[in-house]
Amino acid sequence: MPMDNKEKLLEMFNNDPLGLLDIKSAPSDKQTADERLIKSFLEVNEFVEKYGYEPKKSHDIHERKLYSRLKAIREDRTKIMALMAYDEYNLLPKQIEEAKEVRSIDDILSNDNLRILDDGAEEIFNIKHVPKETTMPDYVARRKPCKEFEKFEQIFVECQKDLKEGRRKLYPFKDEQQIHQGYFFVLKGVLLYVAEVGKREKVKGKVNARLRCIFENGTESDMLLRSLSAELYKDGRRVSEYKDRLNEQFGGITEEDSENGFIYILRSKSEDPKIKEIRNLYKIGFSTTPVEQRIAHAKNETTYLMAEVEVVAEYQCFNLNPQKFEQLLHGFFGKACLNIDIFDEKGNRHTPREWFSVPLDVVDAAIGYILSGEIVQYRYDVDREMITARQNV
Repeated sequence: MPMDNKEKLLEMFNNDPLGLLDIKSAPSDKQTADERLIKSFLEVNEFVEKYGYEPKKSHDIHERKLYSRLKAIREDRTKIMALMAYDEYNLLPKQIEEAKEVRSIDDILSNDNLRILDDGAEEIFNIKHVPKETTMPDYVARRKPCKEFEKFEQIFVECQKDLKEGRRKLYPFKDEQQIHQGYFFVLKGVLLYVAEVGKREKVKGKVNARLRCIFENGTESDMLLRSLSAELYKDGRRVSEYKDRLNEQFGGITEEDSENGFIYILRSKSEDPKIKEIRNLYKIGFSTTPVEQRIAHAKNETTYLMAEVEVVAEYQCFNLNPQKFEQLLHGFFGKACLNIDIFDEKGNRHTPREWFSVPLDVVDAAIGYILSGEIVQYRYDVDREMITARQNV
């Protein structure tokens, strides 16, 4: 080759700022079979870490795939032996069984070690799959048949009846502090009852406890309080409890018991714009006479905002001090007390002090805390409209 041509070619190669003439070998994305197996199992671990329970046979394709994958691993001696060192949450059986034939869609999904059904691929050494530390329990709670379900069956029937007839209502789940023994919740459309609450302990500043939850479908689980609350935040509701818990406190009445009066919760029917625009406005009061009799002339009394009222709840009280009960509620919600001037028919100014701008389900929760004696552990956050734990408790 003439020298001048050679020099021109060299000049072309050297003057290639965009790298168009570079020849790069394609990066290898090959993984060994063991690496793919480990990576697939670490995804199951990640799911358990995030949600607090192992994947189930659900309608969610991702969870269904992980459920099927775990099922197949548990049935394969070779896979179990290879993954023992990565079993952070005791998901693998102690006794190893022989692998089963592929007979269903779950078996197909479970053997997707090549990740053909995944949307994308991630590096095996991505640290997010391997948490450095965890506050997970020694085992993951699983639902199992409730052998004593006949003891709980009737309370589910009564709760459903109360919901149907309006004695109970469903509210959004807002705070894990709402979980107490004897309370009902709806999780993914299934009614559950908190039958027992274990010792509450603080772990890294978070309160947790082992629960015994009975489900209306005849199963039970000993999940953790924080695991239940995480599920309720995603797909759950809280069933109102204040009527039943107050009636339980005031129940079992005999002729020897002493009647003390009535605790009531009222809603205003005022057409005054400055009152109508106030959200969640309720009057919490006490009366020695029946509530309907007490509010008969509400539209003429400043304590009722010179307007008709609606009875939201009332409770006939026995063997306790209703005035003290009322004072505890007023003090607890003091920062949410209505501050407004009302004028009577003669033009005299009055400032009612028994009206509070508080969501009804929060009033419900506060009553439950008073009855359980736990009210001193909590405070009302008026800005967030929710009950929170006191920091020094």
